[in-house]
Formats: sequence, C-alpha cells, structure tokens
Amino acid sequence: LLKFRTHRPASAHEAATRWSVANEQEMSRFCQFLRRTSLDELPQLWNVCRGDMSLVGPRPERPYFVAKFSQTYPGYRERHRMPTGITGLAQIHGLRGDTSIEDRCRFDNAYIDNWSLWQDICILARTAALFVRPTGS
Repeated sequence: LLKFRTHRPASAHEAATRWSVANEQEMSRFCQFLRRTSLDELPQLWNVCRGDMSLVGPRPERPYFVAKFSQTYPGYRERHRMPTGITGLAQIHGLRGDTSIEDRCRFDNAYIDNWSLWQDICILARTAALFVRPTGS
C-alpha cells in the first residue's frame, strides 16, 4: 500500500515493526502539516483505484502487528473479513494513531457486522467534515 512516510525509521526492520507514534520533534514542518491534515493518506487513493483497498473499511496494518494483535486481542482477526479502507468507523470516532487496539477492533467489527451503503456515506461525510477542521493524528 502506498503512503507518504512522515517518520524516518532507523532500519527496514524498524519500519516493519515499530509502532508509529507522532513525535513532532522527529518530523519536519512539512511532515507535521501532512499528518495534522491527514494528507499523508492521499497516496492511498491510488490503492483504492487499483482495487487494493476501499474508501471505507478497517484501516490496514503491517503484517507484524496483524500477527501480534491477532494473538493478543479477541476479535482482531475478524476485522479482516473485508477489504481495508482509508477511513472507517473507528477513525471518525477519534481512534487514530496511538489509541486502544480493543476499541478500534470493536468499532471495526461493528462496522462490518452492520455494513450498509448508507453507513459508508455517513462515514465519508464525517471524514470530509474532519478535513474542514483537522484535529491531528
């Protein structure tokens, strides 16, 4: 999946296994702007066009964390029942970045269990509203 890199990892291993926490001292002002406005997600529209992901759905996660969280959190594996998305129910409820995995998993599974086109439209509308007044990651 494509995404702007706003942090510079020390190694390839770190890039695959380090949990990304927004540390503003590590980022340039431009990278801070990209993260604050969520424009670092923009390249993922290409992934949607290619059919690799959807506009709405559970957020993708690196394989290292999928394996780790699947062993630790009940219901985590079930959130992979549908394609990943750029935005989702968990994200519009403020669960982005360094937030509770259990809460994100709960929202993702609720989204999947109650999926509807209307729900996707509402999530996209709320996501668009967040772009108008960004709060950061």
